Amino acid sequence: QVQLVESGGGLVQPGGSLRLSCAPSRSRFTMNAVGWYRQAPGKERELVAEVDSRGNTNYVDSVKGRFTISRDNAKNTVYLQMNSLKPEDTAVYYCNADLLVSFAYVKNYWGQGTQVTVSS
Repeated sequence: QVQLVESGGGLVQPGGSLRLSCAPSRSRFTMNAVGWYRQAPGKERELVAEVDSRGNTNYVDSVKGRFTISRDNAKNTVYLQMNSLKPEDTAVYYCNADLLVSFAYVKNYWGQGTQVTVSS
């Protein structure tokens, strides 16, 4: 059974950096559009950044200039580089991706989430 594998979360001080990664557990399943979401306690889940299959990106205003989403198609991996982190960035971050699991069959998957905590 395929699943999305996330890594890179942790505890960091304000102004610090983290790099999250997301990849399917089976490399045979190519990721098409990929998004990073986050959900803080008591708040709705929001789309933070997304990248399509051609590398086009989009960001929520609150992270523009600080976060960068990118993909390495050769490794079938998507990254979220987070710089100048702020306490308000604290949340569980989720990877979401459309996976081509077979010919002409795309299925959407969520990762289990990784905790990012920004605190002094």
